[in-house]
Amino acid sequence: MYIIAGLGNPGLKYAGTRHNVGFCVIDELADRYNIRVNESKHKAFVGKGMIEGERVLLVKPQTFMNLSGESIRQALDFYKMDNSQLIVIYDDTSLDVGQLRIRKKGSAGGHNGVKSIISQIGSSEFDRVKVGIGQKPEKMDLADYVLGVFSRDDQALIRAAVKEAADAVEMMLKDGTDRAMNVYNQKKA
Repeated sequence: MYIIAGLGNPGLKYAGTRHNVGFCVIDELADRYNIRVNESKHKAFVGKGMIEGERVLLVKPQTFMNLSGESIRQALDFYKMDNSQLIVIYDDTSLDVGQLRIRKKGSAGGHNGVKSIISQIGSSEFDRVKVGIGQKPEKMDLADYVLGVFSRDDQALIRAAVKEAADAVEMMLKDGTDRAMNVYNQKKA
């Protein structure tokens, strides 16, 4: 079994913001595999199903981004799972809009949701799919940027990236993270 968690902030106020890209990828996977992510458990909305022959728990933490680790830790503890069975999907300002980067471990890179997960589970070794949302404009506050919506030009790039991130998760489950890294970590022109 795998826990696949997409990070974001709960509520309509944050729907469609840059910081909620992780939720969008979970929604895409849920649609593809007819998994209802509507059970309230582990401080999250969760849904169980099968993807590429693997049992999965899709997770959308409802703790707000900075406390995402509380939800992830509860789910891991409840199912007696370790970090090798965790995939986290989230936005990344260091990547161009729509660019993907898959990693097996690493720092939080300034992302408070990932910082919370590392703190709660006591490790930075877990699979992650980062979806590029672009760098913030020079004089703009980071919180304002990540809580803002995509420009019209970027919306098509993000829609494609969400589908590609879901494809990447499928490959991670079917062929392993190394194979997915080789395919999806290519810089786009």
